[in-house]
Amino acid sequence: MFGRFLRPVASFSLRLLRRLHGGMERAVVRCVPLEARMTVSLELSGARRHLQREQIEPLGKLLTRIAHNAVKGADKGKKSAATPAQGCEPTVSLYYNGEPVAQDTPNVDAWQDGAVLHVGERKYLVERNPPAVTVAELPSSPLAGFPVCPKLQVEFSDVQDCLFRWYKEGTAGGWTEVSNQWVFTPSNADVGLRLKLSCTPVRGAKCGEPWELVTTGTVEAGPGACTFDQRHLYTRMVAKEHVLRVVSYNILADVYAQTELARTVLYPYCAPYALQLPYRQSLLRKELCGYNADVVCLQEVDKAVFSDSLCPAFDAFGLQGVFRVKERQREGLATFFRTSKLELIARYDVTLSEALTSEPRHAELLRKLSTNEALKEKVVQRSTALQVTVFQSVKEPLKKLCVANTHLYWHPKGSHVRLIQMAVALQHLHWVTSDVHPGTPLLLAGDLNSSPLSGVLQLLTGGHIPTDHSDWASEGPDELCPQEVSSPFRLASACGEPAYTNYVGGFHGCLDYVLVEPCALQVEQVIPMPSHEEITAHQALPSVSHPSDHIALVCDLLWQ
Repeated sequence: MFGRFLRPVASFSLRLLRRLHGGMERAVVRCVPLEARMTVSLELSGARRHLQREQIEPLGKLLTRIAHNAVKGADKGKKSAATPAQGCEPTVSLYYNGEPVAQDTPNVDAWQDGAVLHVGERKYLVERNPPAVTVAELPSSPLAGFPVCPKLQVEFSDVQDCLFRWYKEGTAGGWTEVSNQWVFTPSNADVGLRLKLSCTPVRGAKCGEPWELVTTGTVEAGPGACTFDQRHLYTRMVAKEHVLRVVSYNILADVYAQTELARTVLYPYCAPYALQLPYRQSLLRKELCGYNADVVCLQEVDKAVFSDSLCPAFDAFGLQGVFRVKERQREGLATFFRTSKLELIARYDVTLSEALTSEPRHAELLRKLSTNEALKEKVVQRSTALQVTVFQSVKEPLKKLCVANTHLYWHPKGSHVRLIQMAVALQHLHWVTSDVHPGTPLLLAGDLNSSPLSGVLQLLTGGHIPTDHSDWASEGPDELCPQEVSSPFRLASACGEPAYTNYVGGFHGCLDYVLVEPCALQVEQVIPMPSHEEITAHQALPSVSHPSDHIALVCDLLWQ
């Protein structure tokens, strides 16, 4: 799935540094506070050695181990002029500022940046905790017209500070440099060619060893026009300082898209390759990054998709994310936020069924629910989560916002369950916004699996559900448990009531919402939904031009 590692290549700055020190080789020392052990990595007799030792161990023991490894390597390979005679251990010593380091010095103190290690006639320049790439991966076969976002993890550096060089394969061999940006978008002219990335980690004036990666496959042709292309015309730029662009999107978890039910019953009209995760990820990354959003609430997010695909892509565009997995599930909720506008100050995620049964604020609701054991059991068995993040403005720290993200119970006859779930969610959010962070306005987004005429939406926007509401009887008399439910909030649907946000072969309807407190968040712009012709161009969703069975809601909100 991902590009392979290539051997690291020495950077110009490191070569220059070694030249200034007589062309010495490197001895890389990784010594991290609070870790008991440290690692010294160097080349001995043609082999790379990684010696792990206790930080508090005396230096002399490690120098003895280096001498032993030098002989062991020499015994296995060819001897050179710089290799000690077979069976004869070389003299090994460590110098700092021209003075020998005492043998009884603890390793943690002995191995300083700029020290020089002598192994016989060989000399090594010590680099302590240099910036380093620890994980580097590329998609195997990028799509023309779609951004390629490498998955990178670095140590003693920030990815934002790395130096990037992208190359495309020449038709007659060799490589041609095409970009020096974090993200590269291949064109149709690159179809059939491989891509190469060189990434050099940097910290201040220090450059670590670059890593080179090459895609295992070649650039493939893209699908042509996508359902989100016209929407991106409205979101080319990041929203103004006091405006928050918000996205809510059920992205269709791979764990559901790859079932036999999905292929043969739910989405039989979708080309099999378009249901594959690598293909859908390419579309998702382009769609989501093209919205230039400030807050992104996603549902049905596979854990690996969050860490391996979405985080690297959003990171490259200035957003960070948090993830909440559903209990007993392999998917969950993700909320991303633009770090130049928002600072995450707290999280209050809950599993709604656990909150209902364990938190005193829900005691009355639980008491009433307990009068119907069948319904109580159904509610308690659900793993539905509520992801709650509280932000403050980077420019105005006193201005806060509570963002709630959820995906309610899916069953068509589960309106009564969803009502109870939302009642629990609203009480939890009232506690967060009134008791913990008083006066903080609420933004609630997600797949509510509820129509605009449902009890859930009536509760959210009208503030009250009576005992005679029809949703209490959605599963018949066996699970009937009517009760009055009130909301401490009066929310408004920022994106109105689209004809549908979910469009599959056997159903279409409005299930997804961005709900706000109008006194604090006023709608400035709603990004138009794709046209019906675009949605049905391949019969229904998902398709070769759309990665999910849902449609993203996108709006700009003026943050008062």
